Amino acid sequence: MIISVPKEIKNNEYRVAIVPAGVSEFISNGHEVLIEKGAGLGSSISDEEYINAGAQIVDRNELFQKGEMIYKVKEFLPEEFKYLREGLVIFTYIHSNAFKAQTDAFIENKVVGISYEDIEDENGGFPLLKPMSEIAGKGGFLMAIQYAQRLHKGKGLMLAKVHGVRTPEVTIIGAGIAGFGAAEIAVYLGNKVAILDIDLDRLEKVKHVLPPNVELLYSNKENLTECLKRTDVLVNCILWPKWRKDSMITRDMLKLMKPDSLIVDVSCDEGGAIETCRATSHDDPVYIEEGIMHYCVDNVPAAFPQTSTYSLCNSTLPYALRIANEGYEKALKEDKYFRKGLCFYFGDLTLEETGKKQNRPYKTPEEVLNIT
Repeated sequence: MIISVPKEIKNNEYRVAIVPAGVSEFISNGHEVLIEKGAGLGSSISDEEYINAGAQIVDRNELFQKGEMIYKVKEFLPEEFKYLREGLVIFTYIHSNAFKAQTDAFIENKVVGISYEDIEDENGGFPLLKPMSEIAGKGGFLMAIQYAQRLHKGKGLMLAKVHGVRTPEVTIIGAGIAGFGAAEIAVYLGNKVAILDIDLDRLEKVKHVLPPNVELLYSNKENLTECLKRTDVLVNCILWPKWRKDSMITRDMLKLMKPDSLIVDVSCDEGGAIETCRATSHDDPVYIEEGIMHYCVDNVPAAFPQTSTYSLCNSTLPYALRIANEGYEKALKEDKYFRKGLCFYFGDLTLEETGKKQNRPYKTPEEVLNIT
């Protein structure tokens, strides 16, 4: 198979889908790897390193024309729609529910779209979200430290324990991978940290790892309301069901918060868990709603591309190799957890949540693959 790895064109996206060691794996399995010139520079990987691993460096047109599988990081942008064609395999973070124009383009061009974020494991986890979730959680809190500074129009609060002054309070919604990542940094800087979750087993696990200055709370309206009243920074780390029309934190609830406090939403779902959150970019990362600063950059890991790229490739490469070695049809038919990631198949939408959110007809992966 010919695997093509393009340079990402999303605003301030410096990650790349593959590292030189990943190229070597494809080559040793008899495949061909095309890399767009300069694709790895944002992650400090030179074209020469890719060439030494066995890849060919090509221009963008040749890359898309020859590629049988497009292996990338982010969703397709409108400028890339012209490269779509029937039967082209796309393996990336697709986020189809959030990008209607991309969904239209994938259906019209009859591609095979497999999304990192929807692949599951036998425990119901999301193995290709996990590495970026950890970086998003930790990176999100690092951004909170930055945007709490007066230099960045914050309230001028140092998010760390300083003797003789009030200790900042941080509320983290979600005790999963991202929430734990944010908590690790917040706690060890000495902040008062509260973590809310509806999964009591997960809270129990966190209890045995984090120090005792962490308050672990069941996520209900009463506990959330009390946290909103006292928190200096709120970090949202939960995945909100895409078809829900309500929000956990409404616009009116922001009035409970301290003036000039900060919300960091690493999920960045517009109309999601936090009603007032909308995706922003690294160029223009914050905005004010109801007197509260919002940081809602939807690709936080891109600020740490070298770490993110290597971590992401470690996770996605086994799946990409399976597609190349077995063919997408066999790989999808034989693994029901991998099959969860199938979003598009020759003109059919195969992801339920996108169908519900965008009011589109959809089929199950089993239907389109003729699995009985």
